[in-house]
Amino acid sequence: MDPSEQFVAELAHEFPKFRIVEKDTDFLSQSIDIALKIVTLGRQRSYLDGYYTVLGYTLYVPPGWARASPVDRVITLRHERIHLRQRERYGFPLMAFLYLVPFFPLGLAYGRARLEWEAYEETLIATAELAGLDAARSPALRARIVGRFVGPDYGWMWPFPKQVGRWYDAAMVRLERKLGATPAATPGAVT
Repeated sequence: MDPSEQFVAELAHEFPKFRIVEKDTDFLSQSIDIALKIVTLGRQRSYLDGYYTVLGYTLYVPPGWARASPVDRVITLRHERIHLRQRERYGFPLMAFLYLVPFFPLGLAYGRARLEWEAYEETLIATAELAGLDAARSPALRARIVGRFVGPDYGWMWPFPKQVGRWYDAAMVRLERKLGATPAATPGAVT
């Protein structure tokens, strides 16, 4: 069995209502895409084809999901499992409030940043475990994740690149210690 199919089965066991829906055929996803284009003044243009989204117990996936490698799918599923567990921990109303409101929906979304920091730390762990520590240490991965926090992808949720860079570097140190690896200087670190 493909490891991503096995992981989907584990998610369905942990979250019996879990399901995967393709965004390009989903009315809700298409509506969210339009709303995001409006509120970000056209800067978030890849919601439908570049992002995975958990709402409730549903994972909405872009069209390339089936073509992604099994390892990439498991890394994504592990990130999204964190959001599913957050939903369980906080309940849907509080989770939605935390994701959308404090401090502001755009530009300074502390609640969303905190939730995403937890999920992206799992992305780093999963990347190291499944693709190797060098993949997790990749400057390209670091730039992509930091960019998600400070750019339009998540509505400029935490537009402080130095602080997000410090979080990323600290998460890598925790990961390297957990794996018993010698912490490496992160190339391209934002200081």
